[in-house]
Amino acid sequence: MNIGEIARRSGVSRSTVSYALSGKRPVSEETRRRIQAVIDELGYRPNAVAKALKEGRTRTLGLVIPPASRRLTDMQLGFVASVVDAAARADLDVLLSPSGGEHDRSFERVVGGRRVDGVIVMEIRLEDDRVTRLRQSGLPFVGIGRTGRPEEMSWVDVDYETLISKCVHHLADLGHRRIGLVNRSAELVAAGYGPGHRAQAGFTRAVAERDLEGVQTCCADDAQSGVSCVERLLDDHPGLTAVATINEAAIPGMYRALAQAGLAVPRDFSIAGVAARDWAENLHPPLTAADVPADELGAHAVEMLIQRIADPAIPHRHVLVAPPVSLRGSTGPARLREPQP
Repeated sequence: MNIGEIARRSGVSRSTVSYALSGKRPVSEETRRRIQAVIDELGYRPNAVAKALKEGRTRTLGLVIPPASRRLTDMQLGFVASVVDAAARADLDVLLSPSGGEHDRSFERVVGGRRVDGVIVMEIRLEDDRVTRLRQSGLPFVGIGRTGRPEEMSWVDVDYETLISKCVHHLADLGHRRIGLVNRSAELVAAGYGPGHRAQAGFTRAVAERDLEGVQTCCADDAQSGVSCVERLLDDHPGLTAVATINEAAIPGMYRALAQAGLAVPRDFSIAGVAARDWAENLHPPLTAADVPADELGAHAVEMLIQRIADPAIPHRHVLVAPPVSLRGSTGPARLREPQP
């Protein structure tokens, strides 16, 4: 039960309920009694938000997103939407701030200007200057993703290492012996992008466990790069029959390149990956994928941050999810192809 429900049943605004809980502004005795009657009826207990309100906070959370010059992937948009939705349910606002390059000034204004009560950071690198800056500032924060020292912060994350390993094992079970990994962009991986490095580790381990031939490549986050990437893979590795990927934005281009090469998915070539469920289900054929629960992770991140705002001394919490691989239409038994002349 949240403040919005109490407001609806009491016939007052959310802000009036907040003022009644916090004592920040005067509320008439009659209104206060009506609100209290609803609270008693529902068995509501003021949560961390109400405690924070009493301390005169901004009731705003910061969400640090990738640079505005980059189109967000469906998965990234899912994280943004879930954080905004979870914050709204807690009667909090969200301030979006891009980071990276010329956008670092925006990030510094959020951190140094105390415009927010706490921050959620996305797309975290193994060594991340934003995390270092937040730790130095003392501002409560939570990561969607984790650095190479995960014990030093609170975070929620997807277990990319395990999920890519599962994808490889699924493909191997179908008889595929030559499998590729299509990662995120070379720039991101070189900069220490956590999911990219963990996907590499999971791929390398699974290939070794199944005694497969594996090849790894990077690809920018757009469909045209997916076309170019698969064209190169087919030219350089003509025996390749499947790929695993964490680059959902490139997948439509990968499908297109295979079609242009006369290869049908999944009859001639299989693709599996880690992606947002709606994205995976709307591809043709639908993508066999570990469906990332962005709504669940965003809600966990907001919950963690509210707790840290109310009590910055609480121990760090970690949520690592590894959803099952949903079998759809993009994977099938391996079919050997004759090398093209």
